[in-house]
Amino acid sequence: MGRGRAKAKQTKVARDLKYYSPKTDLSALERELHGAAPTAEPLVSDEPDGDDEYEDDYARWASGR
Repeated sequence: MGRGRAKAKQTKVARDLKYYSPKTDLSALERELHGAAPTAEPLVSDEPDGDDEYEDDYARWASGR
């Protein structure tokens, strides 16, 4: 007992959410989908950073030398 009011409110909220249609900024969506020209530097660089000492040890171990 006493569930009628709560259920009615949940139904009303669900209906409001189902039929709610906010205004869509189509130009912002178009910009997001097309993307912009990359202006930032790439995350991975081709230059060695001096942390190769561990990679060399692993490579020697993996090759069985």
